[in-house]
Amino acid sequence: MNRTAVVFGASGQLGVELVRELRSRQYAVTGWGRRQVDITDSAAVERALASSDADVVFNAAAYNQVDVAEKEPLAAFLVNGLAVRNLAVACRQIDARLVHFSTDYVFDGRARHPYVEDDATHPLGAYAVSKLAGELYAQAYLDRAIVVRTSGVFGPGGLATARGNFVELMLRLAAAGQPIRVVEDHVASPTYAPLLAERTVDLVDRGLAGVFHIAGGIPISWFQFARTIFELADFKPLLLATNEREYRTPAQRPRYSALSNAKIERLGLAPMPPLREVMAAYLAERTRKVQ
Repeated sequence: MNRTAVVFGASGQLGVELVRELRSRQYAVTGWGRRQVDITDSAAVERALASSDADVVFNAAAYNQVDVAEKEPLAAFLVNGLAVRNLAVACRQIDARLVHFSTDYVFDGRARHPYVEDDATHPLGAYAVSKLAGELYAQAYLDRAIVVRTSGVFGPGGLATARGNFVELMLRLAAAGQPIRVVEDHVASPTYAPLLAERTVDLVDRGLAGVFHIAGGIPISWFQFARTIFELADFKPLLLATNEREYRTPAQRPRYSALSNAKIERLGLAPMPPLREVMAAYLAERTRKVQ
């Protein structure tokens, strides 16, 4: 008998990859977007999961407008915090496992090494606080929840979403022929969505639980990431380095939020390939989709 899975946020760039990966492993998958099930509505979540008979539930839905969250913190907390409580309660009622995705922004960026799972969290803004709350709700209500922290997700699904991803933003700006300014003093570990989905399902299939970091595997500044994108895409825009002082945003962001994959590698999961390799794969898939 096939294992059954539910994916919330199934139309996002991570959600589409989770659905694809799960089906490739013979899971019977139901994918829901916001229009089908509002995860901030506890009754709707309970009804949906009660009818699903799910073995495992993936929450790839999120409020991720980091700057807007400073003006509407309640909206961020409803989706990233309280909605995770709704999912956890409903999972407990049907004895399903919950896999919840969190962010590198739960850290304050003061470390000078890639963050490990046991490093102390210290969110700097409304979005980050709401994401940490989601982690805590998942772990408070369920004994064997999986919390996956990741960083700068980009995937082919971003071509079909309203907000896209950093790669698509850079390519749009390059096509417009205007100077592009990108911060050089903020470092993360950009993560390819198909690989994030694969390794997350690996955790589920191995029966693991707890907090895990799954990220790109290499610390890189956003400026250097942009340069890599343009080199591989054969674009030559005027790319200018800026910094946090010159480029102010409503939300404070961690300057250094790279994540270490050491824990998942110790558990036997495959290391992430080099960033240039996954960027080449992304651009090839992008070319295939737009043709």
